[in-house]
Amino acid sequence: MMMLRAAGMFLVALGCIWALQGAGILNWPSDSFMLRDRGWILRGGLAALLGLALILIAGWRTRRR
Repeated sequence: MMMLRAAGMFLVALGCIWALQGAGILNWPSDSFMLRDRGWILRGGLAALLGLALILIAGWRTRRR
């Protein structure tokens, strides 16, 4: 369950970075192809939601034991 939770946290962080870059809020690195590309807002949001789901599943499985 620890690996599932870690993977979820990684996806949430990565998804937030992608979404912020796509929105033009996080302009790092300055030569990134993702900057101000609205498609990355959607991809980042979906990755973050998937990560949140993994975290919730890991917590649910831990409580069931």
